[in-house]
Amino acid sequence: MAGSFSFDVISDFDRQELINTLDQVRREIAQRYDLKGTDTSVELDKENIFIITNSELTLNAVNDIIRQKAIKRNLSLKIFDYGEIEMFSGNRIKQIILLKQGIKQEIAKKIGKNIRDQIKKINVSINGETLRVASKSKNDLQLAIKLVSELEESLNIPLKANNFR
Repeated sequence: MAGSFSFDVISDFDRQELINTLDQVRREIAQRYDLKGTDTSVELDKENIFIITNSELTLNAVNDIIRQKAIKRNLSLKIFDYGEIEMFSGNRIKQIILLKQGIKQEIAKKIGKNIRDQIKKINVSINGETLRVASKSKNDLQLAIKLVSELEESLNIPLKANNFR
């Protein structure tokens, strides 16, 4: 019986690695001479990171530390969507970083169309915030995985091939 092979395309990150990254960021803020006494806080909720500090210079330094620590923990920098810098209670500033997770419907359609245009004997279906790519040929699926990694660069969202069966 010649079965069908498949994999899922997802946009996700390891939340525990993000928690560990932010713990390291907080420790570095407490230890660095230029950041001591700035009363900077970095908080995480379900889908956002909140940074509250006293100056834009300090905010930029904290954002650099977050990027460095995320790279060391194999988190894609594409998961971070930096919001506007807002004034917050007097002379303090606040920035919200939205965490990108899941593939939006219109982007999923673009990815599916692009894969189908490039590889003829392949099926792409959208399942919520993931894409299922199926084919009878493992070679076609490997081409599709390569194509997904190329699309990741142009779409600026983190994409992973998952559950290859």
